Amino acid sequence: MLVTGAGGLLGRAVLSALASAGRPVTALDRTDPGDLPADRVVVGDAGDPSVVRAALADVGGVIHLAAIPAPTLDTPLAVFGGNTRATFVVLSEAAAAGVRRAVVASSMSVLGLAWAQVPLRPVYLPVDARHPLQVSDPYALSKQTDEATAAMMARRHGMAVTALRFPFLGGSARLARRAEEFAALPRSGALELWAYLHTSDAAAACLLALSEPPAGAHVLFVAAPETLAPYPTEELLAAFLPTVPLRARFPGRAVPVALEPARRVLGFTAAHLMPLGSQPLNGREEPV
Repeated sequence: MLVTGAGGLLGRAVLSALASAGRPVTALDRTDPGDLPADRVVVGDAGDPSVVRAALADVGGVIHLAAIPAPTLDTPLAVFGGNTRATFVVLSEAAAAGVRRAVVASSMSVLGLAWAQVPLRPVYLPVDARHPLQVSDPYALSKQTDEATAAMMARRHGMAVTALRFPFLGGSARLARRAEEFAALPRSGALELWAYLHTSDAAAACLLALSEPPAGAHVLFVAAPETLAPYPTEELLAAFLPTVPLRARFPGRAVPVALEPARRVLGFTAAHLMPLGSQPLNGREEPV
């Protein structure tokens, strides 16, 4: 297997999961930190065809995670151009090498809500793969393009390519810090729908997406079934997203994201949940 962006937060978790499963893996990253649990490490840019071609030697599947993960981390051109070039290069070179299965890291940010500089709201809840995209930043645009690239590669080459729309990711400590933020200022998580996923679960989803889906392009939300806020979801929605139509009930801390497709296609259900409990949402901040 080839894992791009192998030195990142999710990349390391995926490498560890592959190693635990006894599967040979090649890691591709811009630098070699010296401690990646991989059989082979290739140093270079995932947008460089010659680097990717070398990394694909004897590889049967690809998990493409390399990206600039936020619009604030570089120029708009670098974020959009770098992310989309890397996805195109990795998938096109993989197809040329005869790889039949690939996974691409997308993001819930593709909805356009999380980084919007203009007032945006979900069109309905729970969000699902049919939800309209309201892209207004270069990172969201790069993920929209990545998903379109994945669909084109699947159609052109008969590959199985799965784009996983990840929420906020982290290990237990990182998630606990985020939960504290949402507890203190719950409105801050509204446009992310207070969603999260432990990196171990995100890695498990990647491995399932490499083996389970049939040929074709698949876009799936993966998240923990509960929010990262210690308040009832319906109270949060009434307080901060009161005008958004609800197409389902959200008992307890149920996350307002459609997770059934990932269960059906991948057999995926998150196993690492944060033990937050639930308390009434006292007071009322202004809607976002």
